[in-house]
Amino acid sequence: MFLLDAPVSLAHDLVAGLAGLLDPVAGGLATAAAIVVFTAAVRLLLVPLSVAAARGERKRARLLPQVQALQKKYAKNPQRLQRETAALYRAEAATPFSGCLPVLVQWPFFGVMYRLFVSATVAGHQNLLLAHTLFAAPLGQNFIGVVGGGLFAPASLVFLVLFALLAAVAVWTSRRAAKSGAAGPAGALMRLLPFGTVAVAAFVPLAAGLYLLTSGAWTAAERAVLRRRFAPLPA
Repeated sequence: MFLLDAPVSLAHDLVAGLAGLLDPVAGGLATAAAIVVFTAAVRLLLVPLSVAAARGERKRARLLPQVQALQKKYAKNPQRLQRETAALYRAEAATPFSGCLPVLVQWPFFGVMYRLFVSATVAGHQNLLLAHTLFAAPLGQNFIGVVGGGLFAPASLVFLVLFALLAAVAVWTSRRAAKSGAAGPAGALMRLLPFGTVAVAAFVPLAAGLYLLTSGAWTAAERAVLRRRFAPLPA
């Protein structure tokens, strides 16, 4: 836990500084807007990994007909299918997991945001960010903590809108992943992973949920752009 103290302190200073800059424009929404900007900056740093993942997706799409042929040929022999599929990817220097890399790498940043909004103190000082809200919902509170006031209370409604937006992004992202050419457990993981954000968002502070939503929306837009840039080559 002590290893996170320095990153959490840095994140606190960044978010607080951004909120101060955004306050003349965003007013009471400045801290929430700062979290969105912070998340976008993180995703901007990870663009090279996303480009590499898009190249991998292009390669998987090119291999999809061969993978489907193997699935048909070894439909009754899952172990042989797994070996042959792995051999095909190995021969073509491809991997079914490359699309997961940008998601996995950013989880430490999400962990810092989570820790920031569950910590009463940061660097020995009171964490004043916990007093900030998004409309009626405290940024440091989770859905379980506010739903006791009523499912349709203002604070609960903020979370319900967040969940709906996360679900919409997850559906879009999952459908795009289904077209990526990844087969077997890797493909299933890539299709199901986006929906995990909806479940996670119910148990983490609202600030961390905003991180998930911003990052998910970035992923959706980024994949749309990169998919056109790295469209599969004609067979």
